[in-house]
Amino acid sequence: MKQRIVILISGRGSNMEAIVQHCAEEGWPAEVVAVVANKPTAGGLAWAAARGLATAVVDHKAFQDRAAFDAELARVIDSFEPTLVVLAGFMRILGADFVRRYEGRMLNIHPSLLPAFPGLHTHQRALEAGCKAVGATVHFVTPELDHGPIVMQSVVPVMAGDTEDTLSARVLRTEHVIYPLAVRWFVKGQLRVEGGLVVQADGASQVLM
Repeated sequence: MKQRIVILISGRGSNMEAIVQHCAEEGWPAEVVAVVANKPTAGGLAWAAARGLATAVVDHKAFQDRAAFDAELARVIDSFEPTLVVLAGFMRILGADFVRRYEGRMLNIHPSLLPAFPGLHTHQRALEAGCKAVGATVHFVTPELDHGPIVMQSVVPVMAGDTEDTLSARVLRTEHVIYPLAVRWFVKGQLRVEGGLVVQADGASQVLM
C-alpha cells in the first residue's frame, strides 16, 4: 500500500515541485495526494493542478484565531488520509495541538543549520554573524518552532561578497536535493528516532556537503 503525502505551501512551492518530481521519477512507494495552501495566490497551486494533483486552500485570513485556522486545516488535511504531512515553505506557525496530531509524520525544511537561526531572515542573520558556512535542515516537526529531530542537513560555504539573495539561492538548490531524499527515506521506512536523534536505517550519510 502506497504512502499518502500531503504537502503544505504558502508560495511558489519549489520544494513541493522537487518532491513531486522525485516521487514520480524514482518510483517511491508513495504518492502526493494533495497540495494545500494558506494563500489563494500561492503560485504552487497552479503548478500542482496542472499535473493533476488535488489542491485546496485554507486561507488563514478567514479565521479569527490560530486555533480555528488549525482546526480547519487539520480537517482538510485529514480528508486526504495522509501518512505523511510535508511543510514546504508553509509560512504559518502551527499550534501545539495541531503539531501533536501529526507527531512523527510531519516534516519541515528550514534554511539554516538548526539549531542556529530559527525563525525568519536566516541568511541575513548568518551573514551578520560572520558565519563561514550555512545550509538547510530537514527535521520532524515538534511544538517548538524550528526544532525537532534532525533528519538531514546540507552545508553551503559563505563566499566573499555574498548577499542574502545569493546565499539564499545557493542554499535553496541544496534544499531541492535533501528534502526529496528525506521524504523518500520516510516513505520507505528507512528512518527511526532513537533518543531524540534520527538514524537512517541503511547508514546513508545525513549530510550533504
